[in-house]
Amino acid sequence: MIATSQPSPPPTIHREDYRPPAFLVDSVDLHLALHPAATRVKARLALRRNPAAGPSGTLELDGEALTLLGLRLDGAPLPPDRVRHRADGGLSIDGVPEAFALDSEVEISPAANSELSGLYLSGGNYFTQCEAEGFRRITFFPDRPDVMARYTTTIEADRAACPVLLGNGNPDGAGELPDGRHWARWVDPHPKPSYLFAVVAGDLVAVRDRFTTRSGREVALAIYVRQGDEDACGHAMDSLKRSMAWDEQTYGLEYDLDVFNIAAVSDFNMGAMENKGLNVFNTKYILARPETATDADYEGIETVVSHEYFHNWTGNRVTCRDWFQLSLKEGLTVFRDQHFTADQGSAAVKRLWDVRRLRAAQFPEDAGPMAHPVRPDSYVEINNFYTATVYQKGAEVVRMMRSLIGEADFRRGMDLYIARHDNQAVTIEDFVQAMQDASGVDLARFRRWYAQAGTPELRVRDAFDESSGRYTLTLSQSTPPTPGQPEKLPVPIPVRMGLIGTDGTDGAESPGAATLLLEEAEQDFTFEGLPSKPVPSLLRGFSAPVKLSGLSLEQLGVLAAHDTDPFVRWDSGQQYAVAEMLRLVRDLRAQRPLELPEGLAANIAALLERATDDAAFTAEALALPSEDFVADQMPVADPDAVHAVRQFLRAAIGTRFAGAFAALHAELTDPGPYRIDGMAIGRRALRNACLSYLGRAEQGDGLLRAEAQFNTAGNMTDMLAALRVLADSDSPAREAALARFHATWKRDDLVLDKWFTIQAVSARTDTLQQVQALAGHLDFDLRNPNRVRALVGAFAAGNPAQFHHASGEGYRFLADTVIALDAVNTQVAARMVGPLGQWKRQDAARGTMMRAELQRILERPGLSKGTYEKVSKSLAA
Repeated sequence: MIATSQPSPPPTIHREDYRPPAFLVDSVDLHLALHPAATRVKARLALRRNPAAGPSGTLELDGEALTLLGLRLDGAPLPPDRVRHRADGGLSIDGVPEAFALDSEVEISPAANSELSGLYLSGGNYFTQCEAEGFRRITFFPDRPDVMARYTTTIEADRAACPVLLGNGNPDGAGELPDGRHWARWVDPHPKPSYLFAVVAGDLVAVRDRFTTRSGREVALAIYVRQGDEDACGHAMDSLKRSMAWDEQTYGLEYDLDVFNIAAVSDFNMGAMENKGLNVFNTKYILARPETATDADYEGIETVVSHEYFHNWTGNRVTCRDWFQLSLKEGLTVFRDQHFTADQGSAAVKRLWDVRRLRAAQFPEDAGPMAHPVRPDSYVEINNFYTATVYQKGAEVVRMMRSLIGEADFRRGMDLYIARHDNQAVTIEDFVQAMQDASGVDLARFRRWYAQAGTPELRVRDAFDESSGRYTLTLSQSTPPTPGQPEKLPVPIPVRMGLIGTDGTDGAESPGAATLLLEEAEQDFTFEGLPSKPVPSLLRGFSAPVKLSGLSLEQLGVLAAHDTDPFVRWDSGQQYAVAEMLRLVRDLRAQRPLELPEGLAANIAALLERATDDAAFTAEALALPSEDFVADQMPVADPDAVHAVRQFLRAAIGTRFAGAFAALHAELTDPGPYRIDGMAIGRRALRNACLSYLGRAEQGDGLLRAEAQFNTAGNMTDMLAALRVLADSDSPAREAALARFHATWKRDDLVLDKWFTIQAVSARTDTLQQVQALAGHLDFDLRNPNRVRALVGAFAAGNPAQFHHASGEGYRFLADTVIALDAVNTQVAARMVGPLGQWKRQDAARGTMMRAELQRILERPGLSKGTYEKVSKSLAA
């Protein structure tokens, strides 16, 4: 029994309970008179009864934190006895006709809106965030994605405070008003759900450009930022224009409005939002200068800008019927942005990045208390399901579908999907059916990927008959139980593979190269006429989001050295390193001396021999598996032992190969101005990987090199890499470098976030105390989601040894933060709960302390439903 002070648990929403809306909204005419504390919103809704929903005389409108000032039906005031105020803030209106106009006026306070959902103030400017259920904080409305309407929005505000007034769609007039105020009207010609509504108003400046579509239409582009940030928008604008061209070339999808506007804000719960014609972005994914942004920041901007633009068709023009279908737009669009980014540079390295992120975030989610299918069956708070499963695993499911039906049929399926469902709110079944109809491939069993939670485990066995040359590969699959799904059915798993000779000969051109389809719990695949037993190269390109096991260390060594598929070569090296790290953990527990495994050293040596052939790949392959990833391979995690082993290996590798690392570090110094092309990024990545190892070496000049690089760096990538090495150390230069960095960048919020994060993930033994102190720093702001993620999120999710400190103080620190946040921003608070939910993975003592902190959060009076859902599910797991 879970103890709770909640008067009653919040209701659970079930997918099977979906019913069509009783009323449809044909048009929305909004008038917003902006004021920090008392914004007035007038809304006229043209409603009609939905013939698909059956008879109903009651109109249900959602509302939250609204003060109702007036309500009229077809121009006449509504009698009080026909209007009921619901406990959740909404309204029920009885006795409405078949079709009618409803006028309402409400008052809201953007300045008091710390939730950053609905209309809120940030830095004196007005922004909206309406996904998933923020529009109900602006006006009364049937706030659900299957209610699509055409919007006309008039905004008025003080001209001095808000010279810029932006809305969805195309501009349709502007003018002056008395008392120094002015107005602007925006008309969106396309029907959209309320979650795509947007308004931005304030003292912003525009960086402008133009794009000519393939049909010859001119589109005006603008990115609106704070004054002084104009020179930091070039990469975002370039990414937008390349995204627009790529979507035309790859999918035949042309932009459909006269303008495309982006507004950047530093207070934002998420990365960005795809509102029709007016995207709102976290500044983190817009602003970039070489002196302030890292290579990863530039890559993140390209990814997020493309993602939000691609939503114009996969999310906006075709949207979700209900929130259970969220991956319909998010998984598909992540797949599209991954495809785009891969086309812009090294597809192989991009794939490694995507797999790293999936394994770091989604695999643990699949194994934890919040495990859910790509299409969930229920939720308490929908904001809790903007998850790695819906996004990243959803993208992998789309990728597998394309693999099964082929690229040409996938493109035909996309064309058919959009042609059938343009301007509709649809389901995942509609998308899969379009792919099936376009290809003729039966995808009935494939749909299980959308319905089952958990990460399938793929195990390999093999046998070779020397007399006949017959090689038999046996593949089996199983998926562990997850909450609410104890039994699992086999899923179709496409396994791209090749056969490698033990002498390193690639078998890609032999009869062994194929894509196998594992559909049953176990299947045999036979290959004839082979001269010797090969090594199977499996999951090339990471062809399915599964865990692979069964290969020996010897086989992994051959693949890491010789496979021509970059993913298998990298992954085999990672699996080899994990196996050796787990062996060293056992040695440490048995108090045996630790030694650098010679096989691992040989793998490093082989990488260094051809280090600059593909510098970006070498940098990825040199990195040891993360502590969390290694711990996930253990029946019970041991964060202290895993941390000690990883630190030992970093030092041992740095010492053994100090000469090679030092030579590479010198060789790869940037020869000129900062560039963000693939070659330059790869060279910096490899150079800084070398510096990281040198900084851990038991002797040598690694820390001196880091200090020199920090002092002379011409870009943030190199400066931050050097600072990271110093921050991990006991060098006297550490405190001076951190102080100098803070003094230089304390007025740049995004760079200051990096300062907080570097200290939060430091490997030093006093990091927990440092983080606790930083939470009281003058520059730490609990109301800013970026700053909370930079310190608290980075510490809890990125520093397992210190978060799992034996004292339990890391758990208490996170719980205290969640409790404080829940009173300020419930979405961010709920997202911070995750690390505590992994209590079952820890030893009994740590698990008990984690449960106690979860219980303490749950007992907090007035806990939000989002945080309640995360905590209660974590305790019940």
